[in-house]
Amino acid sequence: MLMGNHSAGKSSFINWYIEEHIQRTGVAIETQGFAFITSGRKRESLTGDATLHLYPHFKPLQTFEGVSEYLSTEISTSRQKKFSLVTFVDTPGLVDGDMKYPFDVNRALLWLGELCDLALVFFDPMGQALCKRTLNIVEKINEHHGDKLRFYLSKADEAGGESDRQRVLMQIVQELCKRPGLNKCGFDMPTIYIPNPNKPSRCVNQIEEVCKTIEKTITQTVQSTLNTLGRDCQKLTETIEQKLQEDDETISSNRSARAQGCMFGLLGLMVPLFLLASALFGTIPEELWNALLGKEGAETLAVYLFPLHSLWSLIPADYVVYVFVALAILSIVFVLLAQRCFRTRTTLSKKQRRYLLDRHVYVSEVVLQKKKRLYEEYLKQSVGEHDMS
Repeated sequence: MLMGNHSAGKSSFINWYIEEHIQRTGVAIETQGFAFITSGRKRESLTGDATLHLYPHFKPLQTFEGVSEYLSTEISTSRQKKFSLVTFVDTPGLVDGDMKYPFDVNRALLWLGELCDLALVFFDPMGQALCKRTLNIVEKINEHHGDKLRFYLSKADEAGGESDRQRVLMQIVQELCKRPGLNKCGFDMPTIYIPNPNKPSRCVNQIEEVCKTIEKTITQTVQSTLNTLGRDCQKLTETIEQKLQEDDETISSNRSARAQGCMFGLLGLMVPLFLLASALFGTIPEELWNALLGKEGAETLAVYLFPLHSLWSLIPADYVVYVFVALAILSIVFVLLAQRCFRTRTTLSKKQRRYLLDRHVYVSEVVLQKKKRLYEEYLKQSVGEHDMS
């Protein structure tokens, strides 16, 4: 992102960098909105809606009232320098006073400052180099993204002699350093201007330093992107593994709960059978059993129910009713416990587990391998193949 007061040379720098006159330049405020200058296969100009379609990550700008009408994109076929890897954001020239913008320019610049990888701030020695609006925005961006900011004295060849240029630099630096957030060690402000063979100048031109800064930012962004991709893949695989492990634990817990439910249900069923058998054995006469089962059958039943008869004989007659009631209540408690145990937690369906496993395999075997290959290809551009081995 290029920002600064109006007529600071932002658009001129973009034209020089891509070696194509794509942005209007002049003393007047030519850039009234945000223009994205990017590389493509065909020279094209896009409006705001097409710009947001091309750059979906810029869509939050739609929430800024009036901004979308002042968005545009210029696609150039230039292959100069590192332009194919860069998207420039040319911003409106900033002025103080009664100048009104059709949108909240400060808020939009701060939002773009969060998103961009590099913010070049141009100070024009002939214009409003100490524009308070510019300084305010720069100070705000510096609070959280000071590493993105680079300051330049643009149009340095128009600042007069060397003494005049040093005086202008001192004034700008002093004004910047009055801001607590910008008063830091190692402050640097190279002097730059657009080279003109027909207008030689003795002023030291450090415009190539801007190109080196852009190239360095590209390199750091590539490394950062690949590192972030690796961390995201690791986080995804760990999250999927954790989700599957939690599901396995839930399945195991549900099985245990069902087993407990079956046990309590069985106990709840056995108590009423016990009471029923006790009631039948105690109330039905022996003659009726003989008539129903025959003498041998009745004797066999008596053998099986003898422990039950012995158990009841231990209970005093006055407490039999209370024991019946207690056993009935115990049966109800067992049934309620069984019902509670059968309330199991939700688990993943087979389709959901298969989906997670597929994602895990894809991230591990495809994405991570591609990231590794891209890193190797990137490093081969800088070091020899023998170093890679």
